[in-house]
Amino acid sequence: MNSKLKSFLLWFFAFIFTAFIAVYQRMTGPTYPIEGKITIGNEVIRYKLIRTYDGADDAKVTVTVPDTSIKGEYQFMRVRSNDTWTEAPMIRAGNELIASIPHEPIAGKVMYQVTLIKGGQKYLLNEKPAVIRYKGSIPLWILIFHIILIFSAMLFSTRTGLEVLFKGKYTWSYSWVTLITLVLGGLVLGPIVQKYSFNVYWSGWPFGKDLTDNKSLVAFIFWVIAIIAQYRNREKKAWSIVAAVILLVVFLIPHSVLGSEYDFTKEKKIEIHK
Repeated sequence: MNSKLKSFLLWFFAFIFTAFIAVYQRMTGPTYPIEGKITIGNEVIRYKLIRTYDGADDAKVTVTVPDTSIKGEYQFMRVRSNDTWTEAPMIRAGNELIASIPHEPIAGKVMYQVTLIKGGQKYLLNEKPAVIRYKGSIPLWILIFHIILIFSAMLFSTRTGLEVLFKGKYTWSYSWVTLITLVLGGLVLGPIVQKYSFNVYWSGWPFGKDLTDNKSLVAFIFWVIAIIAQYRNREKKAWSIVAAVILLVVFLIPHSVLGSEYDFTKEKKIEIHK
């Protein structure tokens, strides 16, 4: 196999692998909507329960239900609070039933359940309450650059590992590109995104337990070690494989786990929250 074809195939694999990890990250995170369907009578109703909201108003949970004989209700309660469950009817707007989850401070979480009702029979959509976390709005251009850079780090990390395994000559260069994109995407733009979202630049070690921040730090440390090892001896490429594996493990950890969370227990007990 000639070198150009070999390089193309390695880049192609690295790209497909990174795309797969990106989809995995999106679908396994705690902010990904809960989707499902339920059959009521002869009608199949599909629903999507949101789990994150960056608007300044109440979060709207909508379920498309053309059958006007079907009504809906929901109950909600703030997470880490002294609240009791509050019940409210869903409001119909055309073919949609709408639940309004009260807006809370940045990083505030509210758990909720949605029930549809027909002929006196109730159909609970989610036995396990969905949890929505409120956050601030992130400028689109910052978010786009953050995503591009962080997944570029994954792409070059994977390609660097393959370069070592297939005895290529660009391990040193690819390692540097990986580190630079990781720093810019995870340690520069990452905290900026965190600030817009939850009004704090860093909530990882030693100030908190946010896994998103902590895993970025761990990946950075291992790639620094890989660069130092190669700087001392260009033949010491094994650390690049170790760093690539560590970054892969980091990306396999769902995004936003153990993130910023508002503590409502410090507030007065609320029996009915509107």
